[in-house]
Order: sequence, then structure tokens, then C-alpha cells
Amino acid sequence: MKRIRKLILFTTISIILIFLYSCSDNFLVNEPPGTASESVMETPNGVESLLVGAYDRLNGSSENNPFGHAMATDWTYGSGASDDVYKGSTFGDQSAFNQVEQYNTNPTSPYLDHRWRESYDGVARANEVLTYLSNTQETDNPISEDRATEIEGEAKFLRAWFHFKANLIFENIPYVKTEEELGDLAPEEIPNSSPGWEGIEADLQLAIDNLPPESPQGEVGRADRYAAMAVKAKAHLYQNEFQEAKPLLDNIINSGEFELVDNYNDNFRQDTENNAESIFEIQATAEAGVANNIMMAGPAAHQTGGPAGVGWGFYQPSQNLFEAFQTTPEGLPVLDVESRDELANDMGVSSDEEFIPTDHNLDLRVDYTIARRGVDYMGFGIHPGAAWIRSQNNGGPYMSKKFFYLAEFSDNAADGGFDSPRNFRAVRYSHVLLWRAEVAVEENDLDYARQLVNQIRTRVQNSDPVMGRVTDYVLDSQPAEQDIDWTQPAANYNVAPYPPNALAFQSQERARKAVRLEHRLEFATEGLRFFQLRRWGIANEVLNNYIQEDSEFRNFMQGASYDPERDDYWPLPVGQLDIQDVLEQDSSY
Repeated sequence: MKRIRKLILFTTISIILIFLYSCSDNFLVNEPPGTASESVMETPNGVESLLVGAYDRLNGSSENNPFGHAMATDWTYGSGASDDVYKGSTFGDQSAFNQVEQYNTNPTSPYLDHRWRESYDGVARANEVLTYLSNTQETDNPISEDRATEIEGEAKFLRAWFHFKANLIFENIPYVKTEEELGDLAPEEIPNSSPGWEGIEADLQLAIDNLPPESPQGEVGRADRYAAMAVKAKAHLYQNEFQEAKPLLDNIINSGEFELVDNYNDNFRQDTENNAESIFEIQATAEAGVANNIMMAGPAAHQTGGPAGVGWGFYQPSQNLFEAFQTTPEGLPVLDVESRDELANDMGVSSDEEFIPTDHNLDLRVDYTIARRGVDYMGFGIHPGAAWIRSQNNGGPYMSKKFFYLAEFSDNAADGGFDSPRNFRAVRYSHVLLWRAEVAVEENDLDYARQLVNQIRTRVQNSDPVMGRVTDYVLDSQPAEQDIDWTQPAANYNVAPYPPNALAFQSQERARKAVRLEHRLEFATEGLRFFQLRRWGIANEVLNNYIQEDSEFRNFMQGASYDPERDDYWPLPVGQLDIQDVLEQDSSY
């Protein structure tokens, strides 16, 4: 079992970082630090401060638009460009997000500049750690050999992580190392001649070799050996290198260090952070004057409606996603989109009109993912539908839940409830189980794939459902207590594991669908869906079918199309091309 230790608080970083990380146009290399700061940073405490500063960028900075960099969660690109989530809000709000959703982003988009800057600012910080670590070891006050080895592992994990973040968005990237590693080549002279996989894998392997199996310094939030293994396995899967991913995943599974938590929702609660399922968790805080939260609670929260109306009204789940949560009478998913039933929704229905929610069997994860009419919203009250939605005709009738906090934790939020201090479980054990299930399918070991998927589904089956069955279908005000039965689940939840003879695991093609749908249900709205569709090679079919379907539900996607040759990655920001002649634009642009 993975042990829980003291949390790293990214709340204060040495004032010296102000000098080291001052703004510059070129985010592949920072302005040279002054001699005074060098003498301070070439110490054990100085290097440790720089390392904390590198971890700090996992959340992205407050200087750049959180929509554009989306550093912790990939919410804009991984979900907003997929069939999971609409941009939401109003049509004219965040026009650059409109472009992402409609697959017509151009190189002048400020979002791309923000993502590039934040990714390479993280890279630069990791490289500063490595540089000052090397320098410090040459002084009269070196870091202990064991800790120096760990620091190198942590810094190279982070360097790989930040390059991976760039790699997800831009098809080819420069892999930037320290000046010592580059030799005569300056950082700004590194071409973007590859996706960067070689560098990512090498840095992660060094992290695997150098890091302990438990969090360095006894502080959760730091990368350990298993985090490096998991991210390296993910890198292999993103290249369809299943055999290379397999031993890494097996090592994690067989370690006995991780297990699924009892309740699915414990992966999203503030009081169950850094739990037995967490492999790499991005730490957050919302202390006054500190911008180290995940930057999602406010943007993804309701803008209007009761005590929960503190946000901007973005990030609204799609009808397509809602219908993916339906189950059969046996509690199994419906794998084929064309075989799914249309589920009742309240699009265009005002809160003072009667709307009867669907009584279809549903996977209970739906109501931990999607905020919908007639179901309790995080303890803030029964969701009334349109009265809480900023612009229903643009963003649909739903809101997301995973990035907001429960009402019982409202006192821990900052900025009037806009900022949540809740962590983001970037890599958890359920990822590993489903990645390993993918490998098993490709090996045609279909029953083992079924067993792995069933670990996920059995956990869901045994999880606590959202409670509160509502019998008042006009919701212009909160229902009377006699119209809510808090002893009953909010909907007809029916989830079961696949039986040994399940049709879904009788062929490799069906098994792929089963594993991929389980990915979607387990991680919906968590910034993964677009990247998964792309790596599975099904983005063209899925997204164009989704566009056609969604165009009948709302007007926003009418006339849009997904071009797999052009829209699989985003263009490099034009500002960086102007600065660095060595960079080459994606040929599709």
C-alpha cells in the first residue's frame, strides 16, 4: 500500500526565483541569472528551491490564460476538442476556444502561445535545477550523493513531463536540455525535427533508475519511481508500442503499492487526496494571494444559480457523453453508438416547466461527472436545469462536476469560491489497469483484458451512488423536502462487471471497443478523450459522426468538420516562429 506523507505546499518559493524566471520572449531559455543569485542558488537549499519552482509549473502560471495553457488538466484540448465537452458559456466568450471546438485554430491563436510558453517555462525550470545541481556539487557545500541522485531524477521526470505537454499539442517539438548536455548548440538552436519521444523516454528512464519507490523527502506530490514508470508506459502507448509499455505496467500492478479506492468519487474529493489509487497527483492550494490551484473550479463552475453560481459557466458536457453512460438491463455498457437510446434532456426547457428525467439504466459515474437537472449538485441543492445554465442554447443543459468542490468544503475555497484547493489526480491506478487492458487486447489475451476492466467496473458497482430521488418535476425553486427522498439513489443506476461469456470480449474488435469505452466512462471530462481518439486512430470517424449528431442538438457545430491530416495537432504559435528561425511550422498549416 502506498503510504501518505506530508504534502508539498507550493505556496511560497524563494524570492530569488523572481530573478531567475523573469519574463522574456524566448521561452526555450531564460535570461542569464545575476551573479548574486548564482551564489545563493549554488547551495543545497537553493537547488531545492529551484526544484519546488519547477513543480510549481505543473499547474501553469497565472500570467497566461488558463484556457490556453491548460497545463494540469489539458481541459481545453483533450476534452474541449472532443465529443465529451462543449466550450459552453456564451457564443462570443473566449473565441479562441470556439476555434478549438470547431477545429479551425490558426497559428495566431493566443492559446497556442500560452501552451508553448508554459511548457517550455517548465522545461527551463527543470534545466535550471540540473545546471545548479551540477554547479553545487563542485562547491564546498555539496548535496549528499543520495539526494543529488534523487534531485536529478525528479528534474528529469519534470523535463520529460513538460516536453510531453508540448508534444500533445504540437506534432514536432524541440527537446531542450541543459547547456552542458547540448554542448556547442544553444537551446534556441534546437530544431523541432521530431515529436521528442526519444528525449522523453530517456529522461523518464533516468528517473526510473534514480528515484525511490516512494515519494522523495517523504513528501507526497513529488515524482517517484512508479510515477516515472507510469508516464513512460503512457509515452509508449501514445506511440502504439504495446510491448514496451507492458513490463512497466506489470511492474506497477505487481508492486502491491496501489489499489483502487472503494468509492469512485474519492478520486475527486478534497478530503481523500493522495490516496492509495494516486500514482502522480498534482498538488494545489488556494491560499490568499497564491495562484497554485488547478485553475478549473471557477471556469467550469456555474455562473448563475444559488450558492454554486461563482464561476464562468464553461466546460459543459455533451449530450453524446451523457448518452454514453447508459447501460443495459444487465448493467453493461452499450458499445455501439448507433445502438444507444436517445436519452431525455431538458434542452430548451425552462426551470418552471415540467421535465421528467430519464428513467433509463445509467452508470453511476454519470452523476459524479455531469451536473444535470433533478440531481443534487455537490451538496449545493437540486439542480434546476436552465435557471443555472449561462447560455443553454450554446452550451447545452449540463455542467461538469469533477473540478468543483463539495459544498462541505466551501470554506476552503478562495477568491469568493472561485478557486479550489483540490488536487488533480494526473495518473491513477485505474489508468494503469486500463492501459494494461489495452495491451492485453492487442495480444489477443481477451479474458485478461476483461478481468482488468472488471476491476474498474466492480469498484463502480460497489461505489456509493448520488442520493436524492426527486419527484417534483417543476424546479423554479428548490423542491420541498417531502419531494426529495434522500434514502433513494438519484437515478436508476445499474452497473455490473462483464460475465465470462460476455459478447464484448469474444473478439478483438469488440474488446477494443469495450476497453476504450471504459476509458471514456472512467475519465470523462479529465482532459484525455481527444488524445485517446487520436492515438487509437479513430478520431476521424468518431469526431465527424459526433459533429453530424451534435449539429442536430445545437447550432454551434453546424458547418464544422474534423480533418485528420490537419486537425490531429495544432500549429506552432506564429510568435515563436518569428523568434526562432530554426522552427518549422506543421506542414498542414
